[in-house]
Amino acid sequence: MKRKTPLENRRRRELLQRMLRWSGAILATLCLYPLSRFLSFAVKAKPRRIIVAAPLPLSGYHAERDFLLFAGPDRDEPIAVSRTCTHLGCRVSYLEDRQRIECPCHQSRFSPDGHVLAGPAKQPLTRLQVAVQRDADGRIRAYVVTL
Repeated sequence: MKRKTPLENRRRRELLQRMLRWSGAILATLCLYPLSRFLSFAVKAKPRRIIVAAPLPLSGYHAERDFLLFAGPDRDEPIAVSRTCTHLGCRVSYLEDRQRIECPCHQSRFSPDGHVLAGPAKQPLTRLQVAVQRDADGRIRAYVVTL
């Protein structure tokens, strides 16, 4: 049997070391990927449903801590918008006499359906889902706003 030269032994050792490193890298990736997915998993919050009794005041709007609800005979469907300004997160208020929503911090102005009218805000207010509950006669009994 022929003996291996030191050069052949060194090449074989280098090849084995390279294969071991690559195997370790692949094994580490296979173990760390599921771990990173597990650690970054977040449970989504359950949606909150708030029931607003009908009829609304004659003004046609209802203000809650987290949203403004607009409904009435002059509207086709009820609309609820978030009270969080899209500029810096201040709580907006509805100015009934001017028929607009305004941010007290930086004077961003929005229409009752949430569109930007003026100000530093670039994005409209978040629209929220509104379901209408009716009684047996078809009259509106309540509005259910989903946050």
